[in-house]
Amino acid sequence: MTGPRPLEFDAIAEARRQWEARDWPAPAAMAAATSIMRAQQIVQARVEDALRSFDLSFARYEALVLLYFSRSGALPLGKMGDRLMLHPTSVTNIVDRLEASGYAERAPHPTDRRTTLATITAEGRRITEKATESVSAANIGMGDLTADELDTITSALRRLRVDFGDFPG
Repeated sequence: MTGPRPLEFDAIAEARRQWEARDWPAPAAMAAATSIMRAQQIVQARVEDALRSFDLSFARYEALVLLYFSRSGALPLGKMGDRLMLHPTSVTNIVDRLEASGYAERAPHPTDRRTTLATITAEGRRITEKATESVSAANIGMGDLTADELDTITSALRRLRVDFGDFPG
């Protein structure tokens, strides 16, 4: 995994200092938002690195896990978009790539002709299990944070998600 050269100082702390020196509003929110965005880059890079040997992006892996967890191994594309919080075009692209890899296939819905299902294949199940071993070995990209620290992050971000309207609190 490669990235930018490490700095000799904390750039986000310096940005907050500069923000406060100019009396700009919400310096704590700016530092938190910038920290979240940088953390997302770091986690994504680590997870993508763990998935590279399976030719999976995190989005494709997440879709496979969703199908793997479904009762029948199949879900309507629209429901996948809702659960993954993705635009229908993105879901179509993801399923196209999973189909090309032999990890999923499309099938007509048995009772609704307007609906297409994505179905995980046996190979998709096998790859999901192997990729999960790899991602888990990388601690899902979360470095050496403790379980308590991870729970604190999850709880704080849950409040942000509820405030946005992702789901009722």
